[in-house]
Amino acid sequence: MTRWLLVAGVFLLAAPAAAQDSARLDRFLAAAPVIDGHNDLPWELGDQHDGRVEGVDLSAGADRLDPPLQTDIARLRAGGYGGQFWSVWIPTDFSGPAAVVRTLEQIDIVRRMAARYPRDLTLVGTAAELDAARKGGRIGSLMGVEGGHQIDGSLAVLRQYYALGVRYMTLTHSKNVAWADSATDAPAVRGLTDFGREVIAEMNRIGMIVDLSHVSPDSAKAALAVTKAPVIFSHSNAFAVNPHPRNVADDVLRLTAKNGGVVMVNVYPVFVSADYAAWHQRRTPVPQAERAAWDKANPPPRVTAADVADHVEHIARVAGRDHVGLGGDYDGIGGTGPEGMRGADGWRLLFAELMRRGWSDGDLAKLAGGNVLRVLQAVEAVAAQSAAAGAPNRAVAR
Repeated sequence: MTRWLLVAGVFLLAAPAAAQDSARLDRFLAAAPVIDGHNDLPWELGDQHDGRVEGVDLSAGADRLDPPLQTDIARLRAGGYGGQFWSVWIPTDFSGPAAVVRTLEQIDIVRRMAARYPRDLTLVGTAAELDAARKGGRIGSLMGVEGGHQIDGSLAVLRQYYALGVRYMTLTHSKNVAWADSATDAPAVRGLTDFGREVIAEMNRIGMIVDLSHVSPDSAKAALAVTKAPVIFSHSNAFAVNPHPRNVADDVLRLTAKNGGVVMVNVYPVFVSADYAAWHQRRTPVPQAERAAWDKANPPPRVTAADVADHVEHIARVAGRDHVGLGGDYDGIGGTGPEGMRGADGWRLLFAELMRRGWSDGDLAKLAGGNVLRVLQAVEAVAAQSAAAGAPNRAVAR
């Protein structure tokens, strides 16, 4: 009886505390909505659902589609979103004019999404427009090109992407481009070529954010050395926590802090957990027909919001709390994610974990979106200075 009363007493004490935590979380997200740096829903709609923006209901329940999606309006709302950079990624096996056409098709999907759900999504192009969208109860939608192969060596193409709403470009994806190295390819350039530096300069001039996710450490350092504006890593984690080549080492974190940039934490378990990455590597060669049996005999290691929080806190310790943000990579991670974070509503668990670790609402607001909003403002300021100085367009180059 005494034990039962003790357990009951603990439960009664815990229940009000949990309710208070939930209420704090609701108040926080109402005041400081999430601005997520990376979501691959446009590719999933194009590749898995034939680009049927008008025929696929994204209002709710997209996890029940065939194939399922990790993002819909209901989960964005539950996750406290006020802004989303939609990735307009295409695979690296597209090159030349075909890469430009496929990128335009991805941009078209984002623009159709905004038109399909005007009460929830609105295209924005500036920090002020993004802030106004958040305050007006809509999710400000921007775009990010995920790989320098998508401009086909043309600064004119880069400028036209900006005109259509693209506000960052990732310099590489999983393979090198002619002017910069990828973190997951054999080093070739070991920095940036002259054209690579021209790309950075033109991005600074027009007001497009330089994104260093996927980029090799040498090329990232070279970009940080020449850019006049802050950068982002739109969906990367801390190398010191999980030594995956897609994650950011401490020396680059320190350079990013000096630059004023932001590293935006990703939820892909392979990038979050070294144990999961090792499990995934063992699983990869298993034939698809045998994977169910293999998975039963070799269950994956647990990955939780606490593991994601470890990356946030490491980046905050090394670079500072002004230089960490969120870039989930939802719908680009094969339906996986940490426990309770396998959809776009998952950020709530991360915030709750960081609240338990003593993070203030002010620091959480920086993480949620304040830091990346500041970067966007700074990038715009650099572009305005270039315009005032009469900086010319750079020539088309290949």
